Amino acid sequence: MSDSPRPRAAALTATALLLCTSLAGCGDDGSGDGDVSAQELDWKGCPAPSPAQGDGQAPSPLPNGDAWQCATLRAPLDWDEPDGATIGIALIRARASRGGNERIGSLVFNFGGPGGSGVTTLPAFAEDYEDLRTRYDLVSFDPRGVGRSAPVKCQDDDELDAYFQQDMTPDDPTEQKEFLSNTRAFNSACEKNSGRTLRHIRTTDAARDMDLLRQVLGDDKMHYFGISYGTELGGVYAHLFPEKVGRAVFDAVVDPTQTAEEGSLGQAEGFQLALDNYASDCVAKEDGCPVGDSAQDVQDRIAQLLKGLDSKPIPGIWPRELTQTAATGGIAQALYSQEFWEYLTEGLEQAYGGDGSVLMLLSDSMNGRDQNGEYSNSTAANVAITCADDRSRHTGEDVRAGLPRFREASPLFGDYLAWGMVGCTDWAVPGAAEHPDVSASGAAPILVIGNTGDPATPYEGARKMAAALGKGVGVELTYEGQGHGAYDSGNTCVRDAVNGYLLRGDVPEAGAVCS
Repeated sequence: MSDSPRPRAAALTATALLLCTSLAGCGDDGSGDGDVSAQELDWKGCPAPSPAQGDGQAPSPLPNGDAWQCATLRAPLDWDEPDGATIGIALIRARASRGGNERIGSLVFNFGGPGGSGVTTLPAFAEDYEDLRTRYDLVSFDPRGVGRSAPVKCQDDDELDAYFQQDMTPDDPTEQKEFLSNTRAFNSACEKNSGRTLRHIRTTDAARDMDLLRQVLGDDKMHYFGISYGTELGGVYAHLFPEKVGRAVFDAVVDPTQTAEEGSLGQAEGFQLALDNYASDCVAKEDGCPVGDSAQDVQDRIAQLLKGLDSKPIPGIWPRELTQTAATGGIAQALYSQEFWEYLTEGLEQAYGGDGSVLMLLSDSMNGRDQNGEYSNSTAANVAITCADDRSRHTGEDVRAGLPRFREASPLFGDYLAWGMVGCTDWAVPGAAEHPDVSASGAAPILVIGNTGDPATPYEGARKMAAALGKGVGVELTYEGQGHGAYDSGNTCVRDAVNGYLLRGDVPEAGAVCS
């Protein structure tokens, strides 16, 4: 499930950014600047984030007191015309805590989406990467179309409030017609407000930006840490520039072999599995589960809640109400991490009492809405990048034909994810391919981590990615755990394996398992 109800996997960062935003960056449009690879970056202190990045405060100093630094990379708007107009790619970095021969180079992060601001996310999670900062400059960026990097603009805040209040699981022809009309209106707004940008924000464009960044940073190799959609971006980079791949880690791995429909169906199964695990965990607690007497009872009560909200929403965050769609999104968002299961329990318990505020807060997080009612551009960017990449254009008829399979995969999330497939209908530009090419023969080993309980990027995707990268390139590591991603789970085995590879070059044994 993506940052918005579209068929694409996303990182956990949406929840984290709403609850602990700490960010910065800069970027703008410009004319041609000649050889962009010869530019020098002007690193300065980081400002407070822009509205497109999600607002908030400038990033706090690092644990040792060092300040974050921000800069703008100039990149061609159209990589087929490298000497033409340029755009600004917003960057952020934390310098390595050790210098001299101890420093390896830069470690570039992408935290997922597509549509997530790396400039906002890296400071929010910096504590988790302090070990890696001993030998790397930690670097992240807002990919083109995101945050401060030529951001895609679609609808305004009021329009987005209405958009996310609509029924996204239409039950009859009238509701379906309205939903499809609203989707077309959203996509038309993207074309109207960002038409110049839409054909230049494919993942292949972002991968070329990354290689330009590598050159301008002065690194011979691209050392990389990709999470969720960031694994797809990393795979595309490895395909385009295999000889430039250094030490790379893919965590919460997107299956690069799936079509959009297969990916959405896989997410339905993944979120259902996470819900099953949540329900079992809740009823196993010594002090009991306040939202059900058995695992099945938990799920039955959730289903009853959602059915009731379809016809009669309850108060959410004033003046908005908690609708069936908002509740579904809030439940899904809480399943991204086991750490948020307690908030799901709290939200369900309150909703059963007629208060939808906690589930709506979680839903707002997924949609990039802050407590002031302002939206980041994460939804707009997610849709635009997805539709630029994905060739498929599903219709209402396609969804109706596939609904039985989606409902079998997940009674709770099936309709929601099935109808999300129409997100690129009538999009302004054609999609690039059915799925990305990540074959990377000749690249250095890439550590590919699959999490058996991952709802958004199901475990099987890691094996598919490792195979698609090529023999001797993809090295699979399994984490037997819950949530979206493994490194930030706190599992010592995973962290030691990743740190050993990135810091010392120790490649784990293929097929290793952490539990």
